[in-house]
Amino acid sequence: MTNATFPLVVVSNRLPVSFSVDENGARVPTLSPGGLVAAVAPSLQGRDAAWVGWDGTESADSEPAEVEGIALFPVSLSQDLVERHYEGFSNGTLWPLFHDVGVESEFQESWWEAYQEVDATFAQRAAEVVAPGGIVWVHDYQMMLVPGLLRALRPDVTIGYFHHIPFCAPQTLQSLPQHAELLDGTAAADIAGFQRKGDCDNFLKAAGKFLGADVSVRAETYPISLDFTAVSTASGDPHVLARAAELRSEWGDPRTVFLGVDRIDYTKGIPERLEAYEALLRSGQLTVEDTVMVQAGSPSRENVPSYQALRARIDAIVSRINQEFQSSDGRPAVIYSAQNLERAEMLALFVAGDVMVVSSLRDGMNLVAKEFVACKNDESGVLILSPFTGAADRMVDALIADPTTSVELQSAMLQATAMTPEEQQRRMVALREEVRTHDVAWWAERILTDLASKATRP
Repeated sequence: MTNATFPLVVVSNRLPVSFSVDENGARVPTLSPGGLVAAVAPSLQGRDAAWVGWDGTESADSEPAEVEGIALFPVSLSQDLVERHYEGFSNGTLWPLFHDVGVESEFQESWWEAYQEVDATFAQRAAEVVAPGGIVWVHDYQMMLVPGLLRALRPDVTIGYFHHIPFCAPQTLQSLPQHAELLDGTAAADIAGFQRKGDCDNFLKAAGKFLGADVSVRAETYPISLDFTAVSTASGDPHVLARAAELRSEWGDPRTVFLGVDRIDYTKGIPERLEAYEALLRSGQLTVEDTVMVQAGSPSRENVPSYQALRARIDAIVSRINQEFQSSDGRPAVIYSAQNLERAEMLALFVAGDVMVVSSLRDGMNLVAKEFVACKNDESGVLILSPFTGAADRMVDALIADPTTSVELQSAMLQATAMTPEEQQRRMVALREEVRTHDVAWWAERILTDLASKATRP
């Protein structure tokens, strides 16, 4: 497989796998959970496809492998490059810039140098793997230079780029000295995909403003989704259902379980969610006897000061609420967990929760909202959804509430607790049909069909 080429090649920062070592000392890959993997991997199976990405090692001798019908071509990076490319420019500079929620974007020249070096390495690897006239599908903000670099190496191939996170306004992007280079790299793709029309419009405005009239990239909106059937089926597993019942019992069997499930990130609106619940308890409109807020947060970028500050802020809010409010049997008002959860445990949380509160300040899509809906096989439950998520564009039967206006979020939470079972079912049936119909296969098929039409055009 070392010298093989493939008609379809995916490029992303990480390979979609984790490695274990078998009894013979060989590294064995298995598909790892995660938003990008869950979205893209099913669409590649049966397509004679390859995936290029970092394998988590520094070794230069990583051999190609195969997992579930996808050929894996590892890129090895030194720890220094990972820190400067991924933790530095990608997440210290680009992440806050594109989300634009008031967290300052940092910049260091050495981070930009590493970003250029890593993207060039990925472009070279993709150029070696893609077949003549093939398609390369590049993913996300860590790889924005790859389309342009790959175009120079392989002018024969069709290139797609998909931007999973928001795309900021041109005036915000302009604050970054390298904005033109990033746009030039991305605009070298044949098709650039975005989650929302606003993101697509921002990209086109920026490209027109900073690159001039030469831009030929086609920009389209492709809202990402998940494998509805797989999630729905997994959530109906007897072990998951038993665990969900056990969790509700551990929480004191309250009438309403509010649920938040997020990566601990300043874009997710976790403090706003907790403070809205606190205000309702304090006003007496909700009581700790009848309700509980369960907040599951997976730790993220723990060595970054802005994330450390967020963790401290969340800890302080939870501590303050729980000191003031406890049920008669001693249960705290907020049950907070900051750890990475197994997939089955996550599904059990979705099944056990009554009201999912997605209060993101800015999100490209937010697949958690769709996972919650896919897990509600009994057609119960309420989804509260921030308008600043891509999910809000199509999931119109959710309760849409602006998390930056606490009164609006509180009102939605009260409305959710008062909603009749019939109204819950009506809304949930519609939400499930939306996610079932517009699933990950629909998303991938649209993009890959558009790329294929570009590839076959004379």
